[in-house]
Amino acid sequence: MGTIVSRRRKDGSLGYTAQIRIHRQGECIHSESETFDRRQLATEWMRRREAELDQQRARGEPVGKGASLAELLKWYGKDIKELTPWGRTKEADLKRLAGYEIAKKNVLRLTTADYIGHVEARRRGGAGPATANNDLIWLRQVLRSARASLGLPIDLQLLEDASHELRQRRVTGKPKERQRRVTATEEKALLDHFAIRDVRAGIPMADIICFALLSARRQEEITRLKWADLDRDKGIAWLDDVKHPRKKVGNRRAFRLLSEVWALIDRQPRPDKEERVFPYNAKSIGASFTRACQLRGLKDLHFHDLRHEATSRLFERGYDIPEVAQFTLHESWTTLKRYTHLRPEQVQERAPKAVF
Repeated sequence: MGTIVSRRRKDGSLGYTAQIRIHRQGECIHSESETFDRRQLATEWMRRREAELDQQRARGEPVGKGASLAELLKWYGKDIKELTPWGRTKEADLKRLAGYEIAKKNVLRLTTADYIGHVEARRRGGAGPATANNDLIWLRQVLRSARASLGLPIDLQLLEDASHELRQRRVTGKPKERQRRVTATEEKALLDHFAIRDVRAGIPMADIICFALLSARRQEEITRLKWADLDRDKGIAWLDDVKHPRKKVGNRRAFRLLSEVWALIDRQPRPDKEERVFPYNAKSIGASFTRACQLRGLKDLHFHDLRHEATSRLFERGYDIPEVAQFTLHESWTTLKRYTHLRPEQVQERAPKAVF
């Protein structure tokens, strides 16, 4: 199944290319080649690779499918994404995974030690427990898809064993729940900062910050809100592709808006043919917010903390859990409570119930 072809190089020397092709039912299912300076080396390589492929076939391993983890990541990022689009975070994480040493290894020969070694190297490189654990989550998704879609006999238990061992040793873990609230002083500092800069800036950051604090919307969701999806009479707005753990694309949801929000919306310019209320780049909003925090000396404050703050303020207004969910679009109380951090002084004293 292999051939050796000699070719004259540009410098006049001879190169010997060993090529191996495997056909099944008239279709080439696998092809690889290597070029050597001597025919003897090409022959030896071809003999060794043919023997390895025969052994692979004897073990029941599909030949020519996902020889390395990097190739499998590339397949997943192309074929699976066409059917199930995902966000920027997952896209960046998968590309980053393809650059690590583990990605060079044969996916069918990965061991528990390989997974553990990868995570340990990530931790030594500065990654936190939750970040390192994300690598295992993405690997699990990719390998499960390859096992189901490509028929690769991948032993997923090896990955599960590694995950268990790393959790037990506390090398990996869940992300810490953030409890950051925005103080009145910080809010005023931000609004004062942008009150001066928004006059000549292209993005009305003061309005966007106020909108976030009143609507509990993420920065990317704010930039996707459309004029046509506002319903002032009902006090709601619609949003496409709302974030969801399993279904984002096509997840169109209506959310409640406070009456104070409409004044912010009304003062936004509406150029002809512009569909969006805040037609700006979400990354630019985040970058501008971060710069303002640095200039004003606001430590450890992120734009997403505005969503935490808005949710907590809704509870402080007296809304209950199901009502707050109509603003934030959280699916469950378990998820919603991560964004809810009431201040003790906001809890009103109530009279004791009468006992009969």
